[in-house]
Amino acid sequence: MNPSYKGKILISTPDISGDIFSRSVVLVIEHNADGAFGLILNKKSPTVSLRLLEILGIEIPVYEGGPVEQDKILFLLKNNSIVENFVEISEGYYFTQEIDAVISALIDHKISPGEIKVLSGYSGWSAKQLDSEVQQKMWTVIDVYNLDYTQENDQNLWKNMMEKLGGEFLLFANSPEDVSMN
Repeated sequence: MNPSYKGKILISTPDISGDIFSRSVVLVIEHNADGAFGLILNKKSPTVSLRLLEILGIEIPVYEGGPVEQDKILFLLKNNSIVENFVEISEGYYFTQEIDAVISALIDHKISPGEIKVLSGYSGWSAKQLDSEVQQKMWTVIDVYNLDYTQENDQNLWKNMMEKLGGEFLLFANSPEDVSMN
């Protein structure tokens, strides 16, 4: 296994097209010899967002964290004082699955919608699968990137990150979503 990608960003290359990972930006939450676990940061789910608004009366976008267990709700937080069980991702950012604590904190105004990202489902890789995909250049790994994980993001995030990488990535950033149309 290569060094852990935990806390790093994966940017999909145009080789990944036609599925949820096309033009995705993924935050790796865990990566070890057993596999990897991450969350897509830039794929909003309008249907789930509307359901959350109807249930809570709070407008918070919900993102498709990945294709696995899409009925599971997960959270990225800027504030870990509202939950007991969390994984620190980087300084000031935390991952949790404590839905009751997070919803209570939102309703009680202990956390603002801008301090949270709600995700439906997650991205998972079996042992050595992510390492193999990185070697096949399906993903570009960003070691350090100044990104607010709880910020609202859309497909422009992928393009902006590609442009900042420069070089051949500029070509990727400006390529059509369906690379066969190029």
